[in-house]
Amino acid sequence: MTGLPRLTRPKDSAPGPGYKWVALSNTTLGVLIATMDASIVIISLPAIFRGIGLDPLAAGNIGYLLWMILGYLLVSAVLVVALGRLGDMFGRVKIYNLGFLIFAIASVALSLDPFRAGAGALWLILWRIVQAFGGSMLTANSAAILTDAFPARQRGMALGINQITALAGQFLGLLAGGLLAAVDWRAVFWVSVPVSITGTVWSYLSLRETASGKRGRIDWFGNVTFAAGAGILLAGITYGIQPYGGSATGWGNPWVLTGLFGGAFLLLVFCIVETRIAEPMFRLSLFQVRAFAAGNLAALLTAIARGGLQFMLIIWLQGIWLPLHGYDFEDTPLWAGIFMLPLTLGFLIAGPVSGYLSDRFGARLFSTTGLVVVAGSFLGLLALPVNFDYGMFAALLLLNGLGQGMFSAPNTSSIMGSVAPEYRGVASGMRSTFQNSGTALSIGVFFSLMVSGLATSLPSALSGGLQAHGVPAATAEQAASLPPVSTLFATFLGNNPISHLLGSSGALDQLTTAQRDALTGHTFFPQLVSGPFHHGLTIVFGVAAGMALISAFASALRGRDASATGRKGAATATAGAPTRRAAADEARRPVK
Repeated sequence: MTGLPRLTRPKDSAPGPGYKWVALSNTTLGVLIATMDASIVIISLPAIFRGIGLDPLAAGNIGYLLWMILGYLLVSAVLVVALGRLGDMFGRVKIYNLGFLIFAIASVALSLDPFRAGAGALWLILWRIVQAFGGSMLTANSAAILTDAFPARQRGMALGINQITALAGQFLGLLAGGLLAAVDWRAVFWVSVPVSITGTVWSYLSLRETASGKRGRIDWFGNVTFAAGAGILLAGITYGIQPYGGSATGWGNPWVLTGLFGGAFLLLVFCIVETRIAEPMFRLSLFQVRAFAAGNLAALLTAIARGGLQFMLIIWLQGIWLPLHGYDFEDTPLWAGIFMLPLTLGFLIAGPVSGYLSDRFGARLFSTTGLVVVAGSFLGLLALPVNFDYGMFAALLLLNGLGQGMFSAPNTSSIMGSVAPEYRGVASGMRSTFQNSGTALSIGVFFSLMVSGLATSLPSALSGGLQAHGVPAATAEQAASLPPVSTLFATFLGNNPISHLLGSSGALDQLTTAQRDALTGHTFFPQLVSGPFHHGLTIVFGVAAGMALISAFASALRGRDASATGRKGAATATAGAPTRRAAADEARRPVK
């Protein structure tokens, strides 16, 4: 790491009184663009695949589609801890700045994809992984930079703004993707180029290393076992939701089972190794701090529930509700992003406010109450009919966003304030790992639940519905044999599955105009799938509500005063942690 470019100015003078606001604005920009790019591709996939001339719903191409979405999340989950540790060792600002630069280079390469079909998809997947590497450098060190810059009494507010911006970026990416893809698919990647270049130059000129780096050895064995274990495990989950043989999912695939058990075994080896070396990558002793352990457990479960909510809402809106209300399938990705804005609004309202109040009254009250509100909103969504009234739907989304905002900001502040200053980089990385892993896990968990529900009733319903509208029995049976995951992705991509299923066979040309219009209109497929889909939604939102309640229980266990308790515990649990007097001095540092 000695060859890293010197992207930050020397620490020649102490930062001025306004430095903390510079750090907040720059790191917030960094996590916003990183999280937006994690989701911006989801809505843009139809335009991207049309641009490179690839049918994403063909049986052999589902893997391209999944890796386009999950590759970014997988890299973010696997590498963020190691990059946070490198920030502790070599300078958080230095690693952060390098992340902006890598992110910009990858964005340019993505927009210049020179290939088509499968080769074009592989180019995009490869550079998305590189882009995720740069984004992980940003997210791994941003919370640590803010924790260094702000006094304890303002830390919750600062981390709240940063964290809620990151979460809001996931949903703003859906809206931005829909708008930009309507112009040109390459614009989806171009938009991050000027932002990342501006951020790189700005951070180089303004950010300072306010904490001295602690040089040490790189835990190579720990890095390798963690990256391999987490990567193999998440890859197994990715292939587990794809069909295998005659099964709707691939959980019986020997390769998937090998990946799941092999990845879990490597992670077990990693945990054993980390307890036996002097300078571990993943400082397991931090889990002796109650606020740190409880906060990360709550964050993991909440991330799983939030990820499931995001994907299920997109499918619900794009595949059923919007077509039933007259929207063309091609327009549903953009409108789904617009109709989900109350969720983002809730984040933006509750995040900074709860972060500010938690600085005065503690994190436990706001985090736990927020998760109870989230669980209540899931139960409300579960009770809605498939063809709901939008006013009630929007109110429940707003309530869910408010609850997640109440939880996320104080929880992040509690986690980061509970560790010694020299371990804030690795703590930030560990926190991000749990959050990113939760999002990746949510896809495997909730898609599997939904696919299993659809597999029991959708094929017969689809075959019978097609035959009732004049489609020959053999053609109808063939169309109904499409894996349910492909039907889900058809709605996810804003495609009319019926046009996709029957168009290539020429069956539509043999029907009357009235039959053809009925099959490819706005109501046939949504009405056909609404029953099986609602059954799947009941399972999904019921599981999500249960996860939110378990998260609330974990949050309540963090202790009465997370910050004070955490600092005291960190002094005991981590070598080189500040003494009780040093922690008290930091807490009394005047607000500037």
